[in-house]
Amino acid sequence: MSESGTGTEAGARPADAAANPAPPLLPAPGAGPEGTGAAERESGEAPRLGAFLARAAAGTAVLTVLGAVLGLVRDQAIARYFGASDASDAFLIAWTVPEMAATLLIEDGMALLLVPAFSLALTRRARGGAEEGADPVRDLVAATLPRLFLLLSGGAALLIAGAPWVVGVLAPGLADPRLAVDCTRLTAVTVLTFGITGYFSAALRAHRSFLPPAGVYVAYNLGIIGMTLALHAAWGVRAAAAGVAVGSALMILTQLPVFLRLVPLARPRLPRRGRPRRRAVRGAPLLGFAVLAPVVLFVVSRQSQVLVERFLASTLPAGAISHLNYAQKVAQMPMVLSLMICTVTFPVVAQAMAAGEHEKARRRVERDLGLAGLVVLLGTAVVLGYAPQIIDVLFQRGAFDAADTASTAQVMRVYALGLLGHCLVGALSRPFFSSGRPTWFPAFAMGTGLLVTMGAGYALTYRFGVDGIATANALGISATALLLLMGLGTRVVPIRARDVTLSLSRLAGASLAAGAAGWACAPLVSEPVLSLAAGCLLVPAVFFLTGLALRSPEVVSLLALTRRRFLDGR
Repeated sequence: MSESGTGTEAGARPADAAANPAPPLLPAPGAGPEGTGAAERESGEAPRLGAFLARAAAGTAVLTVLGAVLGLVRDQAIARYFGASDASDAFLIAWTVPEMAATLLIEDGMALLLVPAFSLALTRRARGGAEEGADPVRDLVAATLPRLFLLLSGGAALLIAGAPWVVGVLAPGLADPRLAVDCTRLTAVTVLTFGITGYFSAALRAHRSFLPPAGVYVAYNLGIIGMTLALHAAWGVRAAAAGVAVGSALMILTQLPVFLRLVPLARPRLPRRGRPRRRAVRGAPLLGFAVLAPVVLFVVSRQSQVLVERFLASTLPAGAISHLNYAQKVAQMPMVLSLMICTVTFPVVAQAMAAGEHEKARRRVERDLGLAGLVVLLGTAVVLGYAPQIIDVLFQRGAFDAADTASTAQVMRVYALGLLGHCLVGALSRPFFSSGRPTWFPAFAMGTGLLVTMGAGYALTYRFGVDGIATANALGISATALLLLMGLGTRVVPIRARDVTLSLSRLAGASLAAGAAGWACAPLVSEPVLSLAAGCLLVPAVFFLTGLALRSPEVVSLLALTRRRFLDGR
């Protein structure tokens, strides 16, 4: 087996490659989600691929939950020491930089660009594209990583120099922007570190190595927590901003050893007679402006929803930005977990599109949308029913008082109405970009949603405050999700949009019923911890019973699978 896990050695003979068409890329026997795959025949692909993806999704989910828990500890530390105050608002304005950088360079942008590119390079290597000492994967790294490093370094330097202007644009309503400027300069390094992290993550996921990319937020949050606890007394909220820089460097170190092991960076040593002449590799995957621009515009438009929120909230009383931040971070946890499914299967879809297997891609995408919808809507029901108890348990201590809990919980319930939209935008954008070809429709859909967010925000903020901002967010992202769902089947992957919509509608009905049951029963138990514990039993029970009554295919299939495995295990 080759080091990259494609099952074709770098020196494979062209004649062998021509005689044996490239088989699908699959994990090697017994390989875990941290390993790489070997070439397999179509006959054995489905069950082994499904088992591998299940293990990969489980491992990714565990690390994601751990990272999310540490993220809550991070937010608890910031809430404890700084509350919902001018200092926390200044940090959160500076945190806009790493938030946007994470979306553009780790979570969406870099993945949407590079997972298809690496998948295509791996497919070409498996088909014999690595003849005469050339390697499509190594050539892709050599053509992109050095340029990316220089570009991101320049961007970080410009951001440090222009921090006062950035803060003025993001939050013109701040009375004293100096603290926010200092924090922004500390967090500006993430433009570089997040970019390298995202590059490594995309390369490793294309190689079917999922655990190191899933662990980056564990390292990131540990860095922030450590710096905040150690230096908050001396540096104030600047300690948390310095923690962002330290944590982002730890993200790179988390993936570097596996990246160096899997991705070839140097040409193999060959005898002088066998050395290839320097020439361009035919068919090497390129990342030109035509492919880059639509992805960047889509991701920037998506993250601009946060910029609109911060801009509008800066005109409200102190603490508004903090209430929005805490509510959004907690409310979006179900969405983050649901997208783990699509994150793991994205390389599968990309390789299917590269191989022209559109029917396989359709089945995978429809299955992913149903499973992701089930996870996010179950989480939505919990948030709707138990938002006050969740915020009380997580944050109400120190400088974060009962009034902050009530305001944050109310905003979180409003945010929950847009969670399905956020999930669908993340899930549907991946297949749009899976072919590695230019496509502007996602950027159009996201731009339309952003206009809805801006218009609704300006109309609702004056009257409803932070609740109006959260409502505008839910409306804008839902409009984007609807456009993407309607456009995917006719443009890229021929999904059955009507069937998907009906399936998600049944799950949404189950979510509303379960959320209403939780909302009604939550006040019956006065202790927040006990009330929330009871809700973790009540809400799923009502959700699945309602899903069965509505004949939701995902609920029926999941319960049938659970029952079958239970009977098999007896």
